Amino acid sequence: MGDKRQRARVQGSWAKPAPKAAHSTAGGQPVTRSWSTGPGTFEFHQPSAPIRVIPEEKTIEDAGVYEVSQGPTGVSRLQLLPRFLPMEEADWMFATLMAELPWSQKTNYRMMGGAYGEPRLTCWYGELPYTYSRSTMQANPQWHPVLVTLRQAIERETSHTFNSLLCNLYRDGKDSIAWHSDDESSLGPRPTIASLSLGDTRVFSLRKKPPPEDNGDYTYVERLKIPLSHGTLLIMEGCTQDDWQHQVAKEYHDRGPRINLTFRTIYPEPERASHR
Repeated sequence: MGDKRQRARVQGSWAKPAPKAAHSTAGGQPVTRSWSTGPGTFEFHQPSAPIRVIPEEKTIEDAGVYEVSQGPTGVSRLQLLPRFLPMEEADWMFATLMAELPWSQKTNYRMMGGAYGEPRLTCWYGELPYTYSRSTMQANPQWHPVLVTLRQAIERETSHTFNSLLCNLYRDGKDSIAWHSDDESSLGPRPTIASLSLGDTRVFSLRKKPPPEDNGDYTYVERLKIPLSHGTLLIMEGCTQDDWQHQVAKEYHDRGPRINLTFRTIYPEPERASHR
């Protein structure tokens, strides 16, 4: 019996009185406020705009030709050729180009002013200069013999001819290239660009440009990623530069150096009329 009384005292010491109903007075009479609602107070309305779902990013790894989009501008097409170069040949070319090309860090300029160094090293080959990000790489017609050999092999594979080459050296995972399209006027309409990778694997990402009504919002666009390994050739053609952007993002784990050779055809810039 003593135990029962003890438990009752312990339980009672923690008990809280039930909350009292809220009352107020109006004209001396107590008024109880009710939190209940009458029928029809809350009504469901179908959203006027459809609910949008963020598309899942797709991965392309197997050899093949991929029509990644088709729209008013035309077809955007990618061709992926893993192991385009035999491993031993790719190893030798990578070491040779790392040591012998005239790598340097290009200075670019923002639209609103201010200079910055590209987060990678580059060099340019071609009879004409090449301008992007508001700075120009001067003409360099003296192609390295290894680059001439590669250009000829890629031209045979693609049935396209190329007169210029932008070389990129990503020294480690911190080197990158931001979202952009290769759509400079000097490349002409619907350019074909052949991109050869040597060295460590890096992820090449693409995102479709949003329609005009999205006002530049990339939240709901289609996205692709392509791991580009040693000796892989990727060809971008059709409307890929019109309808898509691409990047090589920074990576926050160890990455070795990677060389990316982007063969292209460049045309003389139209002369601008002088103003007096």
